[in-house]
Amino acid sequence: MSAHGSTPPAVVLLGPSGLTTARRLGDGLGDAEVHGAAARFAPDEVDRTFDDLGSHLRALFQAGRPLIVLAAAGIPIRLLAPVLADKAEEPPVLAIAEDGSAVVPLLGGHHGANDLARRIGEILDTVPAITTAGDLRLGLALDQPPPGWRLADPAPVKAITAALLAGAPVRLDIEAGHDKDAAWLGPLREASSPHAEHRILVTDRRVEPSAKTIVFHPQTLALGVGCERDTDPAELIDLAERALAEHGLAKASIAAVVSIALKAAEPAVHALAKHLGVPARFFEAEVLEKEAPRLANPSDLVFNATGCHGVAEGAALAAAGDGSALIVEKTKSRRATAALARANVIPAGGMGGRPQGHLAIVGIGPGQDGWRSPRPRRCSTPPITGSAIRAISTCSTSSPRPGPGLSPRRGAAARAPRSSLPHPAKTSR
Repeated sequence: MSAHGSTPPAVVLLGPSGLTTARRLGDGLGDAEVHGAAARFAPDEVDRTFDDLGSHLRALFQAGRPLIVLAAAGIPIRLLAPVLADKAEEPPVLAIAEDGSAVVPLLGGHHGANDLARRIGEILDTVPAITTAGDLRLGLALDQPPPGWRLADPAPVKAITAALLAGAPVRLDIEAGHDKDAAWLGPLREASSPHAEHRILVTDRRVEPSAKTIVFHPQTLALGVGCERDTDPAELIDLAERALAEHGLAKASIAAVVSIALKAAEPAVHALAKHLGVPARFFEAEVLEKEAPRLANPSDLVFNATGCHGVAEGAALAAAGDGSALIVEKTKSRRATAALARANVIPAGGMGGRPQGHLAIVGIGPGQDGWRSPRPRRCSTPPITGSAIRAISTCSTSSPRPGPGLSPRRGAAARAPRSSLPHPAKTSR
């Protein structure tokens, strides 16, 4: 993962003297691109060239791209000044000496710049010039929790950080997750007092905002769902919201929306995941069936249709892993079900399962797009055509198999897994 969400950093070069350092950064960071001035670099020397430094930096900055500029610190500051607006939204910006001897985070210190500076310092074997008071004196940034954690409301952070820096105690309450998950809050334990005015709360409960409380939600909840085919996304979203509200649980603690692989192409499941800002993940029926002894509402009808005794509860438990607990039993709407399980630790690497897959249909000429059978055309993106490969289309692995119109002589279709076969409309729950 890159320093600013999933967006790879851009290493911006002004001249050839910084090329060696830029390449070290590109190799060390793994996902970084090297950008160089078109007047100074051939296209094969860098990943991307630009004509005007100022407009290029501003465009990358406004797109949310982390910037690593090999130049004097004043250059990116002056060039980016016209587009600086909201510090809560700005991506990391760092200035690096061309020889790698200095690493200075300029903007976005608590939005990835300080962490990125530390990584660069390790790559270049230099000490980053981190100046934010929270990092230096508290050993952490309260507005930048690690992966697997969400800050409920950033509003109290500034005042409580200032109080901590002034020596005030804080009350640290950990209600959810494991102590080892909260190890990053360790520097605050020494300042913890049960009677302190300010509080830091770790919980998966929904909590009303308070100016004197910072609330962190560990992502330890798996939301399992099932639904009939072509269920209205609004129905599934409403069911999930209702289940969370009735049990007082925080949406921010949900790590993933999970279901059976039969539902990998179901629009309602993906709409719910997008609504919650989490990934959708899917499990084969045999994986869910292993959770049968832990189900609160096993169903023979569901087993006969899907190969497992419960979709919503089974998926939630499978995703939350060993030692997890079913905290919201299967709840129903007219065409959908939902259940929630709590993991005892924040799962390393996410909640497991697999994302929605793709089926590639490749037609090898002679031929044209119109010769494909109707089913591949319905699930295709606009084709890429050429002299050898006439069309490439993608669709979910949970879509029906291509029709017989795509003959072996005209092309070949990747066979979808068994879980992608057309599924029962009313029993996959």
